[in-house]
Amino acid sequence: MTVNRLRPRRSCLAVPGSNPRFLEKAQGLPADQVFLDLEDACAPLAKEGARHTIVDALNQGDWSGKTRVVRVNDWTTHWTYRDVVTVVEGAGQNLDCIMLPKVQDAEQVVALDLLLTQIEKTMGFEVGKIGIEAQIENAKGLVNVDAIAGASPRLETIIFGPADFMASINMKSLVVGEQPPGYDADAYHYILMRILMAARMHDLQAIDGPYLQIRNADGYRTVARRAAALGFDGKWVLHPDQVGAANEIFSPSQEDYDHAELILDAYDWCTSEAGGRKGSAMLGDEMIDEASRKMALVISGKGRAAGMQRTSKFEIPGE
Repeated sequence: MTVNRLRPRRSCLAVPGSNPRFLEKAQGLPADQVFLDLEDACAPLAKEGARHTIVDALNQGDWSGKTRVVRVNDWTTHWTYRDVVTVVEGAGQNLDCIMLPKVQDAEQVVALDLLLTQIEKTMGFEVGKIGIEAQIENAKGLVNVDAIAGASPRLETIIFGPADFMASINMKSLVVGEQPPGYDADAYHYILMRILMAARMHDLQAIDGPYLQIRNADGYRTVARRAAALGFDGKWVLHPDQVGAANEIFSPSQEDYDHAELILDAYDWCTSEAGGRKGSAMLGDEMIDEASRKMALVISGKGRAAGMQRTSKFEIPGE
């Protein structure tokens, strides 16, 4: 069985693992991914019980159409190994990925990979099926992000964690994801691009982290559009009202999707025997070639993953 590591992740919904009501509600929301949280969303005294609550939710809930993820605690705590063992042994067959927060070096990803392999072998699960999502939340993690992104074949995403990152570099702001006062440029551009380059170097997805002002819909859309414009695949959502915005912003427009599909059709035709086996052709007033095809594949792939249907048809020239 080949595991699809490039799952739709336009909207990644965070759900406290200790809250059964929220866990039930999340199953009915149109988020691409839901991650059940054992880290920041769980108080220390609630973590042990939350592990079992999450296992029950994964095994008994209906998560159809969603990528199922559990965020464990980071390796600097004493909770991590028990988080992984309890959740994977209890619900590994109904789990897609483990999210590891505050990743600082490649060895931390390797350690999680090894632990997952041992559990899978012990439980008789398919080895390698459970993926890993690595969250970059401090300066050391960003400096080491290239090595982190290449640390395991289980890796599926590199995620930016803005709140802890802002604190780690002493950024002068208390509003997570917003620009610090007195700085006219984009304070996050280098960070986001650094994560994006590392992810793409290893064919991984890049996901932007949360926007904590959940009632500020315009603010969420602004920061989501920035990440989408750079090439990120999705963004965290902390509230149901943010799900629709993320799904919209990280999907291509209908016009762009139709145009991408037309480019692919036109290129396939012009390089075929019937089309004269040409290396380039005209699509209306636009010249298309192999580079055009590669760009179109990105947009068409995002559209197909979002379930979009094309509304235009390629017409063979001269017919």
